[in-house]
Amino acid sequence: MKKKSELKAKVLILNGPNLHLLGKREPGIYGSCTLDKLEKINRDKALKLGLDLEQFQTNSEGKIVDIITKTDYDFLIINPAAYTHTSVAIRDAILSVNKPALEIHISNIYKREDFRKTSLISDVVMGVISGLGTYGYLLALEAADSFLHEQKT
Repeated sequence: MKKKSELKAKVLILNGPNLHLLGKREPGIYGSCTLDKLEKINRDKALKLGLDLEQFQTNSEGKIVDIITKTDYDFLIINPAAYTHTSVAIRDAILSVNKPALEIHISNIYKREDFRKTSLISDVVMGVISGLGTYGYLLALEAADSFLHEQKT
């Protein structure tokens, strides 16, 4: 049996509503990369970093809460999408598990409509990556890996 220090860190990437439409929905804002391609890119990056990665996408707020609170992971990367601006339930779920987390957005939410500039999530996570397209997910994985390694030492 491996010691806890030898086990791979588990990272959860959770994508919210409409992200299954990546590559089709507003490519001028969200780019041409599909969710399937993004998930493959994320898997490849996690493999290089030695991370155990699980990825989910759902349009359901309740399902997001269930995944956050019932999945085994060490670090959360979440793109709550439209729920960023409306969901106290997701915010409370993140707080309840007391695990490190990053909020991520493909578009720069601060360059968009006024209602998108308010996040109910950002003050309960370690940081926010916004506006770097799908490349932001790679940066989030690197940040997660770095943070998790620092925690071991």
